Amino acid sequence: MELEVSTREQVNAAASVLASGGLVAFPTETVYGLGADAMNEGAVRRVFALKGRPSRNPLIVHVSSIAMAQRCVAPGAWDARAQRLADAFWPGPLSIVLPKAGSVLDVVTGGGQSVALRMPAHPIALALIDALGSPLVGPSANVSGHVSPTTAAHVLADFGSRVMVLDGGACRAGIESTVVSLRAGEPARVLRQGVVTPGQIAAALGELMPPQAETHERPAATGDAASSEPLQSPGMLDRHYAPRSATERVRWGDWASVRAIIEREQGRVGVLCFTTPPSDIERAALVESLGEHPEPAAAGLYGALRTLDAESPSVIAIEVPSLDTGRSDDERALWAAIRDRLWRATER
Repeated sequence: MELEVSTREQVNAAASVLASGGLVAFPTETVYGLGADAMNEGAVRRVFALKGRPSRNPLIVHVSSIAMAQRCVAPGAWDARAQRLADAFWPGPLSIVLPKAGSVLDVVTGGGQSVALRMPAHPIALALIDALGSPLVGPSANVSGHVSPTTAAHVLADFGSRVMVLDGGACRAGIESTVVSLRAGEPARVLRQGVVTPGQIAAALGELMPPQAETHERPAATGDAASSEPLQSPGMLDRHYAPRSATERVRWGDWASVRAIIEREQGRVGVLCFTTPPSDIERAALVESLGEHPEPAAAGLYGALRTLDAESPSVIAIEVPSLDTGRSDDERALWAAIRDRLWRATER
């Protein structure tokens, strides 16, 4: 996609900000990223400081070509499996974790020895990386732990004028990339669920994926915020993607529990749901219904959470999809990714 002249000028101005060590929020197909030159340690540290992000929580490195990705990994680490995944899903919402090159800063990887790489599927993001001539770190452009941003307005709500924002419209995928680890001699393993499903990864690689260790109680791969050990991937902290309002989980279609919350609170209650609410709940609460299909639900998830949060309800009741939801393995996997975000966004 060719950029308009005005957009090209904005991208070039943003690249100048990045080259001088500044920060720029940029659009991708997943969420807006808070960009800094991945090779500039001072700039990367400013990302952590502005977000209030734990230093052990690694950053994804965004590239505009496979050649750029290969320069970020250890010699020989970009193997046939990495190439197959890049051929199948790049540009797109898949991050590939490989042993890092010595040139990749420890601050980028949270002190770990692996780096997560992604080629975003957004023309502005790719043009920005090309204009800078260097890979970008790009964690979500929000205060750490808060609901991720899927519009430029969301970025401004968190940071105001503290960063330059390139407006690329609403993000079409709406949740963060799938992260897959490729350790030599081991099966590929999903570290964070997203739009690209384990089944799609397995098909591209021609190998079986380890089963996802998930229960009906909570996502299995979690990270204790108090620990000092490097995390394997972004998105693994127990509390993440969270609105500022109090939150409470309810089971899929459990309207009796929603009614009990409304009665208990005796005030304004927000409801985030994926099935059609009864009319009495629509009258008594602020309702954001995302529907029963996972792709539009994922695209609208963070916007709906932010809309409810902006009304300062006493509590947001969040309907959490069942692991059995979906008509196919890929649909169920996407619902599981949505469910992972909701578990980490809620307190109880």
